[in-house]
Formats: sequence, C-alpha cells, structure tokens
Amino acid sequence: MAPKKSTKKSEVTILDDVLEKSIPKRDSYTIPSEMKSWYKIANIVMTSLAFFTRFYYIWYPNEVVFDEVHFGKFASYYLERTYFFDLHPPFAKLLIAFVGWLVGFDGKFKFENIGDSYIENSIPYIPLRALSAILGTFTVTLMFEILKECNYSVWTCILGSAIVAFDNAHVAETRLILLDATLVISIAASLYCYIKFTKTRKQPFSFEWYKWLALTGISLSCVISTKYVGVLTFFSVGVAVAVDLWNLLDYRTGLTIRQFFRHFYARFFLLIVLPFIIYLGWFYVHFAILIKSGPGDAFMSSEFQETLGDSMLARESKEVNYYDIITIKHKNTDCYLHSHIHRYPLRYEDGRISSQGQQVTCYNGEPTFSDQWEILPANPFPGSKLGHRVEQGDTFRLRHVETNGYLLTHDVASPLYPTNEEFTVVSIEEGDGPRFNDTLFRFDPVDGKKEATMKTKGSVFKVIHVPTVVAMWTHNDVFLPDWALGQQEVNGQKNVQDNSNNWFIDTIVGLTGPRAIFVPKPVKKLPFLKKWWELQGLMFEHNNKLSSEHPYASQPDAWPICKSGVSFWTKADLKQQIYFIGNIPAWWYECLTLVIFLAILAVDQITRQRNVLVLTELSRARLYRNIGWLFVAYLFHYLPFFLMGRQKFLHHYLPAHMIAALLAAAVSEVLFTNNRTVAFCSKDEKPNQLNTYAYISFVVLLLAVIVSGFIFFAPITYGNVSLTTSEVLKRQWMNVKLQFGK
Repeated sequence: MAPKKSTKKSEVTILDDVLEKSIPKRDSYTIPSEMKSWYKIANIVMTSLAFFTRFYYIWYPNEVVFDEVHFGKFASYYLERTYFFDLHPPFAKLLIAFVGWLVGFDGKFKFENIGDSYIENSIPYIPLRALSAILGTFTVTLMFEILKECNYSVWTCILGSAIVAFDNAHVAETRLILLDATLVISIAASLYCYIKFTKTRKQPFSFEWYKWLALTGISLSCVISTKYVGVLTFFSVGVAVAVDLWNLLDYRTGLTIRQFFRHFYARFFLLIVLPFIIYLGWFYVHFAILIKSGPGDAFMSSEFQETLGDSMLARESKEVNYYDIITIKHKNTDCYLHSHIHRYPLRYEDGRISSQGQQVTCYNGEPTFSDQWEILPANPFPGSKLGHRVEQGDTFRLRHVETNGYLLTHDVASPLYPTNEEFTVVSIEEGDGPRFNDTLFRFDPVDGKKEATMKTKGSVFKVIHVPTVVAMWTHNDVFLPDWALGQQEVNGQKNVQDNSNNWFIDTIVGLTGPRAIFVPKPVKKLPFLKKWWELQGLMFEHNNKLSSEHPYASQPDAWPICKSGVSFWTKADLKQQIYFIGNIPAWWYECLTLVIFLAILAVDQITRQRNVLVLTELSRARLYRNIGWLFVAYLFHYLPFFLMGRQKFLHHYLPAHMIAALLAAAVSEVLFTNNRTVAFCSKDEKPNQLNTYAYISFVVLLLAVIVSGFIFFAPITYGNVSLTTSEVLKRQWMNVKLQFGK
C-alpha cells in the first residue's frame, strides 16, 4: 500500500502565508515589464516639473523672507561657531550651515529682520534656498517611487506626485531657507524604505533585507533629528512593525522563540537604537562646532556656559554696575530707548488727551546723548556708590541724562495704543517726591535666572513697571507723527510674556578701569551626555511655552480644507506678497478621497456581516493593508496636533498632506478598478481590472484642475507679480486675509 501523501505545509510556505498579512503589503497587482520604462520616463518628467516649480524665480525676493530670520541666523551662528539656542534638533540647520560654508558665507550677516537685503549685504542666499528646493524636488521623486513600489499604475504615480509637485504650500516652503523640506523628504524616505523592506520578507536576514531595514532607520533618524514631530513617523512605521512581529510570533510560521527574537532584535536595533545613535551624533557635531559664547548662553546653566570660549560678543560684554551711564536697546526692532525735550501734544488726532509730559520714544540710528540713561538703585546704597552690580530681577530707576529726569509710566493712554500706558520723563523733584513709586521698574530676565549679573549685549530682559505690572514695549508697524519726529512709540503693555517685550543693555558710556579690560575666561569640560540632557530639557520646556496667540496661527480642524494661511513677505510699494497657502482644489480632493475611503471600508464591513462578499480579496488587501497603512500614517501625522497646546500653523500639516496625496492617488485608482467578485460581475467584466481609458481621462482632467489651481495662486506663492485690488480679493479664500485687498 502506497504511503499516504502528507498534507502538512512546509515551514517556508506557512511563513509566506503569515507574512502575506503584514502591512504595508505588496499585493498581487503587478507591473508588466514592458511598462517599467514608462515609469522611468514619467518619474523623470515629474521630477523635472517639481524642479521647475521650486527653482522658478528662486532669487526673488532678494530679501529675508519669513522664518529665514531664524534659520538663516542659525546658519550664521554655526559658521561663526557661537552658541545659540533653538527648539529644534540640529540636523537640518547643520545642512544649511554646511551649504553656506561650501559657498563661502562667513556668517557675519544675521538675517535680523524680514525685508533685509541680501544684495546689499552680498549674501549667497540662492544656494541656501537651493538646498530646500532640491530636497523638495526629490520628495516628489520619492512619492512617485512609493506608489510604484505599491504596484499602482503609472497614472496613479503621476497623480500622487503631481499633487505635491504643484502644491503652492509645498513650493513656498521648499524654496526658502527653512526646515520643512528636510522634514518632509525624510518622512517620504522612511515610508519608501520600509515598503522596500517588506518586499524582502521572503529573504529574511539577507543583505537586501538588512539594507532596507537599516535605510529605514537612517531615514527615521533624519526625521527626528530635524523636528521632534518626527516621532509621529516612528509611530507610523511602528504600527507596521508591530503587526509584522505579531504575525511572526504565530506558531504556524514554524519559527522558534529564538528565531523570533532574532527578528525582534534586528528591528529594535536598526529602527530604534541606530536612529537614536545617529540623532545623538548630530548633537555631538552641534556642540563640537558651537564652542564660543553666544546669544544662547543665557538659556544654559552656569556650568554649561563655562564650557564655551569667549566670542566677540563676550569681548564686548561688560558687567553693569549701578550709577553706570548706559544705552538700552530693543531686541526685535534694534532701536534705542530715547527721550528728548519735546512733549506729547495736548490732544491726539482721535481727540484723546495726553499728559503733555516729556516724550519717550525709540530711536533707530547711531546712539546719541538723548539715548543715555543712568541706572539707579531703588534705594541708595549706604557708603560708596561704586562697585554695586546690577542683578537680573532687581528693582531699579532710570534717569535720563540729557534732560535730568526719571523715566516712568502711568495710567494714561499711549499715543498709538489707547489700551497701553504712556511712558514719559518727570523732573527729579517729582520723581523723588510724590511720584517715586511710578519710577520703579524691575528687570524680568528672559532666561528666568533671578541672580545672574547683568551684562551688556548678552543679558536679555523685560522691563516691568512695579506698580502697574506692564512691560515696556515698542513696535515698528506704525510710527509716531511729526510731533515726535516720526520715531517709534514706547508704551506699557499688559501682556508681559510677549517676546517682543525683550530688551538688552547695549553699552556702558565712558567705561574705564578694570571692567573695561577684557580678561579671557578659562574653558572647562562637561560630559557630552550631560550637556545633551540639559539642552533636551530646555528645548522641551521652551517648546511647551509657545502658547501665546499669533495672528497667523490656526487650528488643525482648519488645515485639511486650507481655510487660512500665513503671510511670509510683503513689498508695499510694488504691492507684492508671499502668502503661504495650499493648492485649494488638490487639498479638497484629498479630503474627498479620505471620506470615500472610509465609506468603502464601512460598506465592506456591513456587507460582510451579512455574508455578502462584494469586494475581491485582492482589492480588500489593497484597501486594508496598503491604503490602510497610509491612512494610519496620515492620522498619526495629523490628529496629535489636536492635543498640543503650543502655537500651531498651517505648515505643520505638510507631512500629513504629503501622505494624504499618496492616499488620494491610491483611492483614485481603486475607484476605477473593478473590485467586485465574480458573483457581482457581468460576463464581460473581469475582477481586479482597471478601466484604463476612463481612468486616464479622469486623471488628465484632475491634473488640469490642479495645475490651474497652482497657477491661480502662483502670484502669492512666488511674490513676483503685482496684483490689483480686485485680483487680490479673488484670492481671499475663506479666512485668508491678504495684504493690499483694500
């Protein structure tokens, strides 16, 4: 009698069956070999179009735009090796600085204000912007490849990549000196590499398997080393890894516990340990470069500051004593606290009455005698007046040297802000007599260190009026009339935490003696991990403090439909502006496909409950495993912002938008594919077959709409076109408030 044939599956076959369930899955839709050359051509075309949209007019405007004031400045600090403090990890900023070093930028230009000229200061700004543009271009390339690796048609790959290639928000963000281009391409690379890794699942521990797993970890490290929201990408990949490991744990795979843990350790090391080591490495480079004292010193502990050598700032920084004659500068507008003999008018233009007191203004120019103030203690010191240091947190008085009067503020409305208090100068007799309390101010240090000695240049503080608890403030959005020589108004505002309240002591007039002599300080060492840990704590602490209102901040519920944007730059005389906003038709189409995707899943679940099998297993695999993973990644990159208390802006949605573009393209192909089982098909229909001609027609039409939307908003994306009032009003979508609309 012949032996009975075994029906038991081999371990390899069982392993294949189980691994088929892991996500994201490369389903059985396959790309014909004759189509591969078309994919290459199409990707080259999409990359070229992305290159054009990002490099078009990249030299314009030739001025500092929006957050270039921050990230250009940080590159300058790297190149001068002076220590600075920022909320974001160093990777993307180091890339910008590296490009600056390659093109010979010396870092002396500090990107202080929006509108500062690059041409007049001979700044090689185009290469710095080109870094973002190149990264933004190759993000589109990666998106095409992601959809290709998931076996979507060439038209789906074109659609998904075109949504970002012709997106006004992505273009605006990836042609300036900003961080988001690095962030988004790193996220795209993480998704791409993990998909490539899943395609090697039948050859575990092979070279290709290790290569794509390691590249996924390296890509994830780039994400988290650019911005801390990169942890959301870890969660997205982590879901896929967790499901994969859960399936491998199944006894039917035939894997021993030892073999399973080999899989676990490989993923743990290459997806967690390796990225963390690389992440620490960028901080090591950060500390190795920034070896000189700089504007970030005040945030750090004294122990940390002792590891920094003296910079030019330190050479010019002098210890401030009481009875010094000083000049005080406003940090944001770079102007001097000033007073002169002119007085406030009896009535302002709106009919309000002033105190008619001596004017206190802010003067933007070379310092003059009118900018000099003597700093006095609230109560005179017994004995000698010499040698008493000014400490942060002290209560003090300021005497205007030229007119010999005390600075004060009181409950009288300021000229330009009726809700704020007027600043003025009163005589010595009044200040020492009935108005003594009104002349008392307190240094409120920005870094929170109440006992730090006040120094010129380096100590940043808020000037708080003791009796009324308002902060001394100035602004340059509107200037005082001719009766105040067109200078900046100084007033007291109630929002004392506003960062625009920051001031610093610029110079000590006529300083002589030992304090005028620069003595280099000894440099000490501190373990790297101790420095890193201190910086991490401060970064998270200050990130959580970003809760103040901002005119262009928006909430996550407004992002998918792009209700409002952010003003990046304006040129009043030419009526030109750059406004950050997405391509409205494409953003709305993404929202529509998200709803359609959820509707399809809901219908499938309901019908299956009644044992009505409408969708083929192949189409369900694509919906639940491939598109489903993209949907989970979208949610991870979007929903957590609802829980964050910090300031939020539309650019925070760009990673989620990029993933939604992939999902929208994938869902579009599903809609034009016959996903029904044989029981629900006619005789001429074949399951899982794409209606090619109808789909191509739809994609071409949709692309025409997307490109039209991009062109319509292009004038406010590039800022190189002067728009009439009517043209501006046409682009005021929903809550968008553009300049020059009146």
